[in-house]
Formats: sequence, structure tokens, C-alpha cells
Amino acid sequence: MQRSDQLRNARNALLRLHKNLLDHERRIYEGINGPASSGQFLNLLLESPEFAWLRKFSTLIVDIDEMFAQKDGFSEEAVEAHIVSLRRLVLMEDEDETFRAKYQAALQQDLDAAAQHGELRELLSEPPA
Repeated sequence: MQRSDQLRNARNALLRLHKNLLDHERRIYEGINGPASSGQFLNLLLESPEFAWLRKFSTLIVDIDEMFAQKDGFSEEAVEAHIVSLRRLVLMEDEDETFRAKYQAALQQDLDAAAQHGELRELLSEPPA
């Protein structure tokens, strides 16, 4: 498997994990605060410090998408840099304690998120072709 294919597969797995984490956090939020419209919840995701940890996932997904969308192609160095960033995120190597605590709690509370996290870790552990 080429590294760019590995990154695409990992990006898709990250997107599924991100969606699951968003759904998990929304259930918690609405359980405490009552129902929120999609627009209200989107505003919370974009602006509330409570959800800042999830923005690390969405930012990385957008960065990867932008790299793949470049009209003049992308370098192997860019692919490698994104794989490293994905690994750091998934292995919780970020120095942000709040991020690690919230991510770990979500994985412990949501079996689907934990399974997707495991799938993503496996994708990222594949050696280069």
C-alpha cells in the first residue's frame, strides 16, 4: 500500500471516528441541557471551549483534504507529515491534558468510538509499502 493510500484510508477512518465522537458529545450535551438544533450544536462545536478538543480532529481532516485537493499534487513529505500528525492525535501524544482526558473518557464510554479508534490505530501501524 502506498503511503498516500494509507493516509486516505486513515483519513476516512478518522472522519468516522470524529462523527462518532460528535454524536457521543451531543448525546451528553443534550442529556444535560435539552435538545439543540443542528445549527445550535454547530455553533457550540465552533465556539465553546467545552468542545475545543474535537476541533483537533476536524482541523486535521480539513488539512488532509486540502493537501489531496491541491491542483499541482502533493509531496511525499506532506503525506508523511500528515501521517505523523494522525498518529500523534490517535496515540494522544498531544500535550493538551484536557484533550487527552476528554478523548480517553469518550473512548471508555462509547464502544463504537473505541472500535473506530482501534481501527485507525491499526491503519496507522501498517508499515510503508
